Amino acid sequence: MSTNRRDFLKVAGCSLLGAGALAPVAPRIAAASGGHGETAKREGKRWALIVDTKKCLEKGGCQACADACHKVHNVPHIPDAKREIKWLWKEPYKHAFPTQVHAFTEDGLKDKPVLVLCNHCENPPCVKVCPTKATFKRDDGVITMDMHRCIGCRYCMAACPYGSRSFNWKDPKPLVAQKDPTFPTRTKGVVEKCNFCAERLAQGRAPACVEASQNTGCNALMFGDLNDASSGLAQTLKGRHNIRRKPFLGTEPHVFYLI
Repeated sequence: MSTNRRDFLKVAGCSLLGAGALAPVAPRIAAASGGHGETAKREGKRWALIVDTKKCLEKGGCQACADACHKVHNVPHIPDAKREIKWLWKEPYKHAFPTQVHAFTEDGLKDKPVLVLCNHCENPPCVKVCPTKATFKRDDGVITMDMHRCIGCRYCMAACPYGSRSFNWKDPKPLVAQKDPTFPTRTKGVVEKCNFCAERLAQGRAPACVEASQNTGCNALMFGDLNDASSGLAQTLKGRHNIRRKPFLGTEPHVFYLI
């Protein structure tokens, strides 16, 4: 990524914000800075993920899904919780679902960790606030990023109510144990997050986390087309009680939890 180009985008973005002219002009800056990440042409598809919390808990401290995700996406390992980069991780149920805990919540669940990630919302607030359109929603509903266009303003991080984005405070490359050459590495000053394995979807493959869950025999994760009524995912959601994170916000998450 060119330093001059990044500096130009930062100055341009800040100038527009100060001038109050962001809304009409930002698309022009985005168009002039090298083109949008290609939007997948998947007519009618709406990808979604199911997390079966009980199956996940049966595996105890298993991190296979997160490890697989972080490996194929060159996510750096940073022990400092204030600087860590995470695409998939676990939060206590009562923190992930603060309004869905009550006196009669199952004891074996409310204090246990559940898998969390970007929710690939139908109404993503992160997309609305990005001044360079570095984060955008594809036709198939995946919320992804063109990291070369990220100017590090972190507006998306402030807008995301799920804490699903991480910021690279330092060059992450030296902190990646074993780089996967098929996925680009990032630079200092860039935001990143789960992309539903968009690069694997383009090859007709399941996300790395889902594949890892199946390979370990856990089978706690299910991925599929929400708009296909005959898909296993759609059938499971119709037949099993499920919840989503912070539904009162109206973001319409497309990560569902079976409890």
